[in-house]
Amino acid sequence: MKKLFKYVLNTVPRPLLIRLSYVVKPVVAMYYSGDRYTDPIDQKSYRSFLPYGYGKQRDNVLAPGTLSLERHRLLWLFLKEKTNFFSAPLKVLHFAPEQAFYKRFRQLENLEYTTTDLNSPLADVKADICDLPFEDNSFDVILCNHVLEHIPNDKKAMQELYRIMKPGGWGVFQIPQELDREITFEDDSITDREERARIFGQYDHVRIYGRDYFDKLRSIGFRVEEEQMAALMPKEKADTYRIDPKEIIPVVRK
Repeated sequence: MKKLFKYVLNTVPRPLLIRLSYVVKPVVAMYYSGDRYTDPIDQKSYRSFLPYGYGKQRDNVLAPGTLSLERHRLLWLFLKEKTNFFSAPLKVLHFAPEQAFYKRFRQLENLEYTTTDLNSPLADVKADICDLPFEDNSFDVILCNHVLEHIPNDKKAMQELYRIMKPGGWGVFQIPQELDREITFEDDSITDREERARIFGQYDHVRIYGRDYFDKLRSIGFRVEEEQMAALMPKEKADTYRIDPKEIIPVVRK
């Protein structure tokens, strides 16, 4: 099962993979049913999670029922425990909506919920993050997770995110980040897909963010909170939910 999953993950185009997953999820979830690990998003438990990763894979990280990864489960817990996302009337923009969240957020009656992306079949609005078709000060909450590492001009993207966020609004802009790296690394001369995957972690990534990511956001005008929820989580809880204790949630405010 794991070998088949790895083959599909590395060969099937992402838009098609999203569509196929709706059919496959129930079967995989039943196969892995157990009581060792729990996905906080749907509160279902499994004997193990699935591996995930392009090229080099991480074991036991992809929840079979929701297809959530460590970052998704951490974000869910943050939204539930530390924000009014599930109760307040909020106008929300969600970039590249993740399957783990899409239907659940869509069903929340308190949200005016819009999704956007260039390629995702789940997007309401097909749009370039560097040239968004939304008016200034439009959204109370913006979720933009694991998107900016794909964008050559991330400064322009950040400026657009700032422009469309309402004053007093907030967002979560998660990215793959190496916290032992001080300065973000990017090199446009690296064009070979395998080389990009080796250096940047994925063939369609254009940089590796370092600790300076937070200051990049601050330079645009955002107030940034480096949320340490994962590090402060009891070890037993982090293990049960398969949360990476080193992950920092970048919470931005305007």
